[in-house]
Amino acid sequence: MRGKTKTFLLTAAALSALAATSAVAAPADSGEAAFRGLYKELVEINTTASEGSCTAAAQAMGARLKAAGFPDSDVRVVFPDEHPKAGALLATLHGKDPKAGAILLLAHIDVVEAKRADWERDPFKLVEENGYFYARGASDDKAMAAIFTDSLVRYKQEGFKPRRDLKLALTCGEEGGQFNSVPWLLEKHPEAMKADFALNEGDDSQLDDKGQPRLLGIQVGEKVYMDYTLEVTNAGGHSSRPVKDNAIYHLANGLARLGAYDFPIALNDATKGYYEQTARIEPDPEVAGAMRAMVKDPTDAAAAAILARDPGRNSMMRTTCVATMVEAGHAPNALPQRAKANVNCRILPGNDPKAIRDQLETIVADPAIKITLAADPDPVSPPPPLTPRIMAPAGKVAARIWPGVPFIPAMLTGATDGRFTNAAGVPTYGLSGLMAGVDGDHIHGLNERIQVRALMNGRQFLYEVVKLYADGR
Repeated sequence: MRGKTKTFLLTAAALSALAATSAVAAPADSGEAAFRGLYKELVEINTTASEGSCTAAAQAMGARLKAAGFPDSDVRVVFPDEHPKAGALLATLHGKDPKAGAILLLAHIDVVEAKRADWERDPFKLVEENGYFYARGASDDKAMAAIFTDSLVRYKQEGFKPRRDLKLALTCGEEGGQFNSVPWLLEKHPEAMKADFALNEGDDSQLDDKGQPRLLGIQVGEKVYMDYTLEVTNAGGHSSRPVKDNAIYHLANGLARLGAYDFPIALNDATKGYYEQTARIEPDPEVAGAMRAMVKDPTDAAAAAILARDPGRNSMMRTTCVATMVEAGHAPNALPQRAKANVNCRILPGNDPKAIRDQLETIVADPAIKITLAADPDPVSPPPPLTPRIMAPAGKVAARIWPGVPFIPAMLTGATDGRFTNAAGVPTYGLSGLMAGVDGDHIHGLNERIQVRALMNGRQFLYEVVKLYADGR
């Protein structure tokens, strides 16, 4: 498997270079104005968990599809009775071959909370300034949701008849709150979510510090999010008569041991491909050399130490666990009866969160510290395979839109709804073509934005690559 993946990555690069030399520029798209209107409408519908409505956004995008000619039977907004504002849009553009597996276009339409007083602009009004769109959700993830909806509209208007079914799922709850619609959809509407593979967010495509395309990413697998509760209890007592058996000391010493511990390095196909290809564009020779050394020998401690200086690269190489919250004691003049901490782990795909709990017990090395899972674990699955069927069409389109820009696989260290679809047997890839600036476009933060040119390039990329996938074998 390792050798095949490495060989294919080199082949994909060669194909991209060939396409770049022979491609003709894509024709101008006269539908940009319509897309801008659709994008603006979606962004300006408040879909926060506190007071927004995904249902309203889903209905608005459904209306766009129906206006383009989709029948009512192929466009549905669904939600459980107990969560009427958590609506998801399900739509299908039927293919010519009912036996061919479908492609699922997955994007969430809920957004992180945004307080108007903290923002320079109204977070729920789309503003275009100095080459950027500003608003909550301008990037995460309404850009991709708008593009997918717009692409289906374009396909319908053009009379495009794909070989495969194209399924759209605009979902709610990815950013938190009481309800995530993706697990519910997989359980209650499995046929709508059934697909040969899915496209989703999470690819980490990047602009450089001058706002020019730096790399196109494809996200292959992601870490598992898991919180653990570490707790010590004892009888306590009067603070004037201290004893060594102190709940705070037990917990603090255990956390110190955890803080000093590094989980072992374990590279997968995505991280190997990431280091192999990122080394070609890494400006620091020491870091580039460490990347090459790590691909050659993942046990190279010197290379690992260099790469671990960057928190993102360190997290790609290994499971990470970090203390994020602590509470202890009940009175300033009493010995603590309880000390508790939350430890947040981001676990490499394919590893059981319960096994990580057992490993934490070994690391903290104190039987007084009881460790439990703070919630039921998310489903665990290995990364989906990197195959020519996925990589070649994307590389071909990318070479035309961004000649000479490398196409690099990576594993996501955060989390997306792809963790649910992958576990349900739908290989899910983060592929958007939406390149973010060096500041991450302030996603989840104040004044979220996206470069206008990057949005339009991503729109054209997804429109073309989905077409190729839809007619592929």
